[in-house]
Amino acid sequence: MPKKYPLEFKKQAIRRYEKGESIPALCQELHISQSTFYHWRNQYRSIQTSAHTYTPAEFDALVRRLQKAEHKLSIIQLSGYLSKVPLQDKLATLEHFHNEMSDLYSVHELCEALDVSRGTFYNHIFRRADRSKYESEKAQLMLKVKQIFDDSEQRYGADKIRTVLAESGLRISAKRVLSIMQELGLHSIRTDAKKVYKNQMRKKQNLLHRKFTTNHPNQVWVSDITYFKIKNAWVYLCAIIDLFSRKVVGYRVSRAASTRLVTTTFRNAYAERGYPQSLTFHSDRGGQYISAAFSKLLQQYNVKHSFSASGTPLDNAVAETFFATFKKEEAYRREYTSERHFRKSVDEYIRFYNEVRPHQTLKYKTPQAFEVTYQGSYIEKPCSYNDAGV
Repeated sequence: MPKKYPLEFKKQAIRRYEKGESIPALCQELHISQSTFYHWRNQYRSIQTSAHTYTPAEFDALVRRLQKAEHKLSIIQLSGYLSKVPLQDKLATLEHFHNEMSDLYSVHELCEALDVSRGTFYNHIFRRADRSKYESEKAQLMLKVKQIFDDSEQRYGADKIRTVLAESGLRISAKRVLSIMQELGLHSIRTDAKKVYKNQMRKKQNLLHRKFTTNHPNQVWVSDITYFKIKNAWVYLCAIIDLFSRKVVGYRVSRAASTRLVTTTFRNAYAERGYPQSLTFHSDRGGQYISAAFSKLLQQYNVKHSFSASGTPLDNAVAETFFATFKKEEAYRREYTSERHFRKSVDEYIRFYNEVRPHQTLKYKTPQAFEVTYQGSYIEKPCSYNDAGV
């Protein structure tokens, strides 16, 4: 008959494991099998997020709530109920949320949730405003100029916008269009755009020069984005890795390879790691990483940004190798049935990668154990990467 262990005994064993003690050593000391210990770990381990620490039961409850919310959203979409709600009722609701909760929800999110075009909503706002006739006409004109400018992907200047307006029957001077653009802070592509671009690229220096060695955690992080196709739809995985321990310190899955994917992944990792100082962040020159929003975020935290040379994946070999390993050991071995299935697979693999999988460059320690050893006042010789395996 299997031996029964007290609940407190199991939890104490898991707490010791979370503090850095290895599973083989604990199993030998406590006279239990490793399979038993892994079963306990799945039951009692702490699940840490950037905002809270959950027990497995609490985390499962959170997942059930998320699934329930997703089902409710699917029901609303399938019912067609939103199409039956009068437009004026939708606009009134949007205006209330926009006035009271603009810090929580963007106009794009609000309009998408209630299936109303942004142009219709802006027109509603402008009509409701108490303006003089001139101000009302100007507001409408500003909206049209902004829409034409955005539709051209910020390419058109005043003359081309004036031409598009004239084709729609609205004739105004290029001078007035230019004045509106200046008031809205819109700047079209400059004639010296190539020169400006080259100067910007020249400033984006490679601070690593393929020297993937650091002396302590949170000294250099590397990052990249990969993609995977699930049932004819692409999903994107952004990961951030600490060079010292090869630990994945942040990751996020998204349906879009957007700047928001990168900024959110970095914010969460930065908070999770205790807002480290003197940090260098290395990436390729993808649009998400060279964006103004991400550059501003790194400047805000005084983080140095290092860049790989264009078309040179070896400059970011650690991140590239992690994704190759993830696909070889996990993704290519699965037949994903949904995005949720893929997300769960990523979660489980990264936990395995950080806590269970030994790394050759870490003298066959796990990233988690390598950091714990360092924090325990015994500083291991820094790991070195030679453009080969992890």
